[in-house]
Amino acid sequence: MAGYIPGILMGLSLMIVAGIIAKRRGYPVSPKPSCSQIWDTTVKALPSLLLVILIMGGIIGGIFTATEASAIAVIYTLVLAVLIYREVSFKQLPKIVLESAITTSIVLLLVGASMGMSWAMANADIPYMISDALLAVSDNPLVLLLIINIILLIVGIFMDMTPAVLIFTPIFLPIALDLGIDPVHFGVMMTFNLAIGICTPPVGSALFVGCSVANISIDRVIKPLLPFYAAMFISLMLVTYIPQLSLWLPQILLGY
Repeated sequence: MAGYIPGILMGLSLMIVAGIIAKRRGYPVSPKPSCSQIWDTTVKALPSLLLVILIMGGIIGGIFTATEASAIAVIYTLVLAVLIYREVSFKQLPKIVLESAITTSIVLLLVGASMGMSWAMANADIPYMISDALLAVSDNPLVLLLIINIILLIVGIFMDMTPAVLIFTPIFLPIALDLGIDPVHFGVMMTFNLAIGICTPPVGSALFVGCSVANISIDRVIKPLLPFYAAMFISLMLVTYIPQLSLWLPQILLGY
């Protein structure tokens, strides 16, 4: 629940940047739809929109885990594509499965390499060295939060999210608690950092998937993505220094 507003904030920041770029480049604008078109489109999109309710409702309600939710999402979208929208035929399934396996193998290779790097860092006691150096720099919460953000952004560039969370949470969480930071707020902040990391090379799994699907090389997309990285960083700073962006919904809806 705490991640809803930060997630929306990130999405809106990216939409603003995309809109500015589209305006400057003079991209064509679709004609304004009529009320009947809006209604028809909404009705047709309802089965797809229900996926969000199914996944988030199941996770928040404790019906299934996030990992199980991904499998349920695949099954649900497969049913939609084959039986509801009829955009995919059974003859196309083998090709789709093969292409999905190739894309997934790229991500798993990156995750495997990242896990090796995480082991090397843990074996060399680098996380503890970072913690000691961090505490020696300053005792100002604002400064320490900024340094933690910078470290997590750098870590996210070279390491996948799962090993990064497992290694650095035990290091940074005690420091955050000593600074009086709510653990839920810190968790959202840390996830936000590492979410940016999965979009950055050289180990950005989401970036690799996007480039694989679009059939374009990584080096061609880095420069156009710089404004989007800037927008995500600004959103990160807002989430970091305005705790209520993360805590307001849990407090209102869950009584946290």
